[in-house]
Amino acid sequence: MRIGELASRTGVSVRSLRYYEEQGLLISSRSASGQRHYTGREIERVRLIQRLYAAGLSSRTIIELLPCTDSPSEENSDAALARMAQERDRLSEHIADLIRTRDTLDELMAVNRAHRATLRTALAS
Repeated sequence: MRIGELASRTGVSVRSLRYYEEQGLLISSRSASGQRHYTGREIERVRLIQRLYAAGLSSRTIIELLPCTDSPSEENSDAALARMAQERDRLSEHIADLIRTRDTLDELMAVNRAHRATLRTALAS
């Protein structure tokens, strides 16, 4: 199938599919005229790539995970699981940082509200 059909069948833009290919996530064969051609297997691969992106993974990380599907083995599965655990830890740290940032903003908002209350009291006097 050509790139437009793959895009249609997966709900992914042609531009994204080209990007996936540039990043080494997706491989196509080329016709004599240079058109990309894909097999039915790429439909599931694109769907997997989309799920991995939705999980917050970068294309660099996704490339590290693909051997698990390209060459299934216990070793590749263990490596993929370890890599996903690293990413989960990174996300957890980021969430903790965001919570600290939100809490700091809440404190600043409370200071602002207290200051506004003092201004109202001073203006009312």
